[in-house]
Amino acid sequence: MPRNSSTVQPPAPSVPPQKGFDLLPSVLLLLVAPAGEPVRLAQMMIEQRVIIRVPIAKKGRAPAHIAPQAGRAWKEKKGPRCIALRSIRSASVVVDNGVDLLLADNHRYRARLERGCNSNGFYSGFYVEPDGDGSLCSGRDELQARSGLTCIIGSFRRLEPADPED
Repeated sequence: MPRNSSTVQPPAPSVPPQKGFDLLPSVLLLLVAPAGEPVRLAQMMIEQRVIIRVPIAKKGRAPAHIAPQAGRAWKEKKGPRCIALRSIRSASVVVDNGVDLLLADNHRYRARLERGCNSNGFYSGFYVEPDGDGSLCSGRDELQARSGLTCIIGSFRRLEPADPED
């Protein structure tokens, strides 16, 4: 039949693929597979884990014990609930129940550990798994020693040099 240039035919309507039929070939393949061979399914999960290592300020061997007068060089004041992880430069173990954090702006804070946790295990540094906010917070985060010891941070205390008269 000759085409007339004045007659325009509309394009054929496109039919969207129906959902559910994309599994049909897979199901058909399973049905025709030999019965003697078991079907193996596998699943892979990829997770990302970031751990930040905080080194000890003074390099050297582990102390045999903490000197009793070492904790008296600083006066503790009320501290914040959280400290930005990016500002922590190093740490030191000076008292039995806490770890002193040295910040980039030369401030010093003491992370008081929850009851029953001894800071002697943190002499070679510790690890922290950062939360989404990038802060280390008391009551939420924990310090992990290389030995496997894990302690929750009970509170932060701001440290100021003690007066010589005290």
